[in-house]
Amino acid sequence: MSAGKRRQLLLMQAHEDAVDDGYGNEIGGWATKFETTAELIPMKGSEPVIAARLTGTQPYVIRIPSCEAARDVGTAWRIVDKRDPRRVFNVTSISDMDQKNRTIDIMATQGEAA
Repeated sequence: MSAGKRRQLLLMQAHEDAVDDGYGNEIGGWATKFETTAELIPMKGSEPVIAARLTGTQPYVIRIPSCEAARDVGTAWRIVDKRDPRRVFNVTSISDMDQKNRTIDIMATQGEAA
């Protein structure tokens, strides 16, 4: 992956001191675990109806360089655009698509509640 495609600066965040609320949800604040550059690849968006409201979601593949910290990312994490903190991505899956441990592809959606 060339550095020229990694134009985004992202904060990788996980729950800090998370406590289970008894319903399978983690409650607690978000803490930035590391910062990285990334390539954002938009996919076809959707507008599902949730609670009788039309909500727009935009899925992305977020490609980041592999490192020890990046290999710890899980689906309970979120990603925040450092340049625009209102832009938050919720991680849905993680994969090593090239199978050489050079990059990590993260499926994430923008527009859903964290």
